Amino acid sequence: LQLVDSGGGLVQPGGSLRLSCVASGASFDNYAIGWFRQAPGKEREGLSCISLTGRKTYSTDAVKGRFTISRDNAKRTVYLQMNDLKPEGTGVYLCAADSVTDVQSMCLLDPTYEYDAWGKGTQVTVDS
Repeated sequence: LQLVDSGGGLVQPGGSLRLSCVASGASFDNYAIGWFRQAPGKEREGLSCISLTGRKTYSTDAVKGRFTISRDNAKRTVYLQMNDLKPEGTGVYLCAADSVTDVQSMCLLDPTYEYDAWGKGTQVTVDS
């Protein structure tokens, strides 16, 4: 499985962006997907994840209520809608895929986990 993340850019505080994570290669329906952020000088942190069916999602307290994760398996794409962006949201945003066999399982959001694939990242800069 290969992942390509995109949609980053420069946005003012309070603005919005929608990131996309497009998969190719293996069957996308078998993977839960997580979004992570790598801020300058900081450790990678998890933001949101979505189960392979899309029925279960999880977001950290830092982004809950502002970020929404969704997926379209027909398009092999996971989206991260980001609203009310803050300057501390600046960083490289990456998606990661976790192969899952249990359709009822929850997604995993752990930056130290060995995911099956990572995107190369897309830069988001929040600045006035």
